Amino acid sequence: MNNFTYYAPTKVIFGRDAELEVGKEIASRGAHKVLVHYGDTFLQENGILDKVHKSLTDAGLEYIDLDGVVPNPRLSLVRKGIELCKKEGVDFILPIGGGSAVDSAKAIAYGIANDDFDILDLVLDLSLHKIPKEKVKIAPLGCIITIAATGSEMSNAMVITIDEDHVKRTYLNDIGRPLFAILDPVITFTLPKYQIACGAADIMMHTMERYFHNVEGTDLVDHIAEGLMISVKEAAIVAMKEPTNYDARATLMWAGSLSHNGLTGCGRMADWGPHKLQAEMEGMFDMTHGAGLCAVWGSWARYCMSTNPARFAKFAVRVMGVSEDFSDINGTAMKGIEAFEEWCHKIGMPTSMSEMNIHPTPEQIDEMAQKCADSNGVGYVAFFKHLYKDDIKKIYEMAL
Repeated sequence: MNNFTYYAPTKVIFGRDAELEVGKEIASRGAHKVLVHYGDTFLQENGILDKVHKSLTDAGLEYIDLDGVVPNPRLSLVRKGIELCKKEGVDFILPIGGGSAVDSAKAIAYGIANDDFDILDLVLDLSLHKIPKEKVKIAPLGCIITIAATGSEMSNAMVITIDEDHVKRTYLNDIGRPLFAILDPVITFTLPKYQIACGAADIMMHTMERYFHNVEGTDLVDHIAEGLMISVKEAAIVAMKEPTNYDARATLMWAGSLSHNGLTGCGRMADWGPHKLQAEMEGMFDMTHGAGLCAVWGSWARYCMSTNPARFAKFAVRVMGVSEDFSDINGTAMKGIEAFEEWCHKIGMPTSMSEMNIHPTPEQIDEMAQKCADSNGVGYVAFFKHLYKDDIKKIYEMAL
């Protein structure tokens, strides 16, 4: 097991009607004016926005709304939010939604707290760290989550799409973890089944990115990750059949937070290869994140399996329920990959780009591969197996 630092400061307020506490929670932190940041009309239709507005007003807080968040949140909206917050004297940021709303809000919070650099400089900082993390500040931020998916509510990550370049970039800093996260599983009851499935897939992938590694002595964390993945795998099937099953939705919602708050990555190096591959697909074709991950994961797994077939075999047996064949570890590993793809299909997720009606040209594959290889500033991505441009091209071609 590697040395590690585990830091998860976010206060979690979980359960039915938890969103009604948001006003008191923000007021207790000394704030006066709140930016409420969200996406489309979902919050108005289900009454959540009215409840939040009332909770803020009852707590003596002023607020201003900024809607318009879309999947793969845009830097252009972030800039609009920064300008609005500075003009209105906002001192607390409250996103309502999923990872896109939270990430957009994080970027706004960074933008209004730092005058020495532009938000684009932070987004493009990559692994070069031209801007020392200790010099970066962020405005106070809490969130209300409406979908079990990205885990951004407890994560140190911020992912933003740069409109003009059609690329997604990630910034990591522990100060980006929200002060609190409000999670009410009931809010998720009316989500379309496609979004339930995409969210469940994203939770699985966040855990799998940390599970596939080459570090010895991680059995404790392995078992934590395996239990989480088994729970998500089972709860997703139930939620697809019974959208108002509270226990299934609660399992998915809490698993989303635990999958991305660092717990399942303690003591080992997370890979993030599939995420990097999918990010360039998403930047070019604007697909839903969880679905895109499923579309590329099987190809990544087959390409990288020989690096550590025992790890894939462990995943197959412990998570996917495959019978272990001690005389054929590669066969066991491959059955695990196939079993995961079968689960994807059971919940309506794709396992190739063609299943998403996406058919990139050779030139587009080359462009995605180049951008992916360059995205970390070192010419390759991933840690389970370093992936250079030629490797990335082959995986994309396998995923067609």
